[in-house]
Amino acid sequence: MARLVQILLAALSRLPLAALQALGGALGSLTRLASPAFADRIKSNLNNSGLAENNNVLEEYVKRTARETGMGTLELAIAWTRDSKDIAALVKSCDGWQHVEAALARGDGLVFVTPHLGAYDIAGRYLATRLPFPMTAMFRPPKYAFLEPVMQGGRARDGAATAPATPAGVRIVMKALRNGEATIILPDQAPGSGEGVWAPFFGQPAYTMTLVPRLAQMKNVTTLMFWGERLPNGQGFAVHISPLMEPFDGDRDADAARLNREVERLVGQAPTQYLWSYNRYKHPAGAPPRPGTEDAA
Repeated sequence: MARLVQILLAALSRLPLAALQALGGALGSLTRLASPAFADRIKSNLNNSGLAENNNVLEEYVKRTARETGMGTLELAIAWTRDSKDIAALVKSCDGWQHVEAALARGDGLVFVTPHLGAYDIAGRYLATRLPFPMTAMFRPPKYAFLEPVMQGGRARDGAATAPATPAGVRIVMKALRNGEATIILPDQAPGSGEGVWAPFFGQPAYTMTLVPRLAQMKNVTTLMFWGERLPNGQGFAVHISPLMEPFDGDRDADAARLNREVERLVGQAPTQYLWSYNRYKHPAGAPPRPGTEDAA
């Protein structure tokens, strides 16, 4: 099955970017119409975020988000199967690279943090092509197991590596950072029990990972936020890199809230390119009670 998926993705990746995105957009729109649960989650999460100023804007955001989600899904064909140099050529601009250069000059390890916003896999591959050392990406197994070898093959190449989101994987990442290398982490997926705390995310309690603040406070480590903006009409992508708005201080709850504010800042730059279909507010098994619920008393 994995081989068939890889062949299909490789075939899709040969399409011109505009054609691939048009196909993905149509797929997203069809999914919105065919799956009320998909559409309702996008609408509910967008509505809770407060980013749409009225109902008309909200409805338009839901439609655009569904299309962008479909585009992002098919863009994985590019991120996982195209040659890395070809992928990098799709990035038309990169602002904030001076922050990376400053960290390199200090000899720091680099923690790159990106939410599920825009073309995060393509942006990550672009960063990997510009760094003078390997990058280790942390991952959680995909929902469909047959996708894992395809995903791993796409990310663990050209000297890059992956590490599972487990204690063993964290040790791999910490070793890489101590060696002055880099890692990529997606901070907006619900962690496992004991690996997070409840913190506000667009005004609602979300179980939030504590790993990013822990890594950020390591000696000789620089933490940078980044995301890959999807440009209109198949023009390519723009990568945006920025330092943290405020440093982490070791308080787990406060740091989780700071991390979510960083994500909110990036999402606010392109609300419809965020993965609003993800159940960000779920209660992971074994996690403590959600604040404000009766069992939290």
